[in-house]
Amino acid sequence: MAMAMGWFPTPFTRTTTSIINCTNHHPHHALDASYVKRAALLSDKSACFTSPHPNFGCVIATTGNVVGEGYLYAQGTTPAEVQAVEAAGEFCRGATAYVNMEPGDCHGDYTAVSAFIKAGITRVVIGIRHPLQHLRGKAIQSLRAEGLQVDVLGEDIRSISIEDALKSCLVVNAPLLYRSACRVPFSVLKYAMTLDGKIAATSGHASWISNKESRSRVFELRGRSDAVIVGGNTVRKDNPRLTPRHGGGHLPMRIVMSQTLDLPEVANLWDVREVPTIVATQRGARKSFQKFLASKGVEVVEFDILNPKDFVDYLYDRGYLSILWECGGTLSASAISAGVIHKVHAFVAPKIIGGKNAPSPVGELGMVEMTQALELIDLSYEQKAPSKPPHLQDVKFLSGQTNGSEHHNTPPTGTIGSDVLISGYLQPIPDLTPIIPSVDETSAIDPSISPYDAPIIFFYKTWDPYGSFSNFSPHPIRLPDENGDYVTWSSVEHYYQAHKFVGSSNPNALSYIEAIRSAKSPEEAARMGRKTQREHPDTVRADWESKKTEVMYKALKCKFSIYPHLNSMLLSTSGCILVEASPHDLFWGGGRDGEGLNYLGRLLMKLRSEFLGDDDTHKPEISARY
Repeated sequence: MAMAMGWFPTPFTRTTTSIINCTNHHPHHALDASYVKRAALLSDKSACFTSPHPNFGCVIATTGNVVGEGYLYAQGTTPAEVQAVEAAGEFCRGATAYVNMEPGDCHGDYTAVSAFIKAGITRVVIGIRHPLQHLRGKAIQSLRAEGLQVDVLGEDIRSISIEDALKSCLVVNAPLLYRSACRVPFSVLKYAMTLDGKIAATSGHASWISNKESRSRVFELRGRSDAVIVGGNTVRKDNPRLTPRHGGGHLPMRIVMSQTLDLPEVANLWDVREVPTIVATQRGARKSFQKFLASKGVEVVEFDILNPKDFVDYLYDRGYLSILWECGGTLSASAISAGVIHKVHAFVAPKIIGGKNAPSPVGELGMVEMTQALELIDLSYEQKAPSKPPHLQDVKFLSGQTNGSEHHNTPPTGTIGSDVLISGYLQPIPDLTPIIPSVDETSAIDPSISPYDAPIIFFYKTWDPYGSFSNFSPHPIRLPDENGDYVTWSSVEHYYQAHKFVGSSNPNALSYIEAIRSAKSPEEAARMGRKTQREHPDTVRADWESKKTEVMYKALKCKFSIYPHLNSMLLSTSGCILVEASPHDLFWGGGRDGEGLNYLGRLLMKLRSEFLGDDDTHKPEISARY
């Protein structure tokens, strides 16, 4: 991706300027930058297969040779740093570790930091500091306290040679940066249009504007997203599936935004056997149709007033990092006007269709002068050539420049009939140091918050301050099976999902249990368990509904008993109310407005009381900031 200087907001702009003006170029800076960039590229390897999670990559090198590397496969799996250390083995001693982002040990055990220290790593080069405030700078401080040399690009290493590596680190974790600084998911608008700016003919027919290669690129974009959004008109006219179609891996949530629920009863999106669907609508809209959707397994979420801003806030609460908007002009204009779109991918096909009433990709924005036009920054161009072009011919096109200059070159394919993908940001990647108000400031803003009320600690994703309370945290547990033989489970979620089928009389149950136990990540285990329960309800144990809280409590007790740092963290919350902040799981979570049963939070508080001997009067050592 071609990127221009000067588009970062302060304070990064000041850092970038100092890099350019720096005249003291250390001979190793270019090598350091190349390894950090390699770590950033490594971190992106899990895209399309797992989501959501921050992207971590690690490269260990000594005397100019790579001796070990790794990347985070999924939330709750082995850290990239640990993988790299294990791959390098004895070559770690005296070596340098390169990471695209500061290690983010959300679980209180500093696994990645400890791996570097124990392996004998003497120097760590970091691309960017961790964007989450409760983790930012902690790993750096810990490493330096142990005597390791830690260099951060743009801070300790200042040279024009690191520019490209820095940008790679920012781009690969742009979703996390947006989430941290702006408290919204990273939203990308995608559309395909003809040269005359039409996304369909006057009749509404749109299959296909772009070529097969462009559509394959769209599948990749979907696979990199946590959710894909369309409007009701798209469902009515196109009947999309919104699947990545890559033959496996991560399947994003499919979302329909419709105020009136004027939607067809027959639609591909109502088939949720493989991929779930959410329909967002306004409160009270077509209650009978809501019941129909619910009978199909479609999740319906009501809003007092359905608009893009409130909806992305809801998706933020669900823990989503990246959203792909594939909607029509009306909804895209509303999303842009609401300020929730951060990046645009526009596929331009070399076709002209005309039509006074043919739809365009973006509807009315209220602009009356060209000077009001929104300009994309950090532009890049890709050409999507057809597999079998009729003939070849040199074609000149504009490369990605943002300074007003026109630089012509020849694309690698050089073919007539190719689509061009134009990409750029509507909003720059945000500042790395978000300002989080203190408790006193929050109380001043909202007088309803009383310092005398029992504090509430919310937890949900593993990257949260209390992420260790999540079932997805990477803490293996070991418990006896029905025969008394001890079995190791990679996480509480693995154990819980598999035990939906333990004791089932169905002969296929054993294979489902083993498949879930072997899942690479808690996310995969959850997906497999839920899918099997939905598609094969006859394999679920008959007493599951009455036993599931007992199963969960048993797993939680094991987890918080065998890890001392987790036990301490739980006990430190004494006097606090624990709430699993899922806005959609009304059994285990607290719900959007506190309407959920919060059974996971309740079980953790029950466990805390058990550990304390029912003396739950200890003062918390860790204060909640929510």
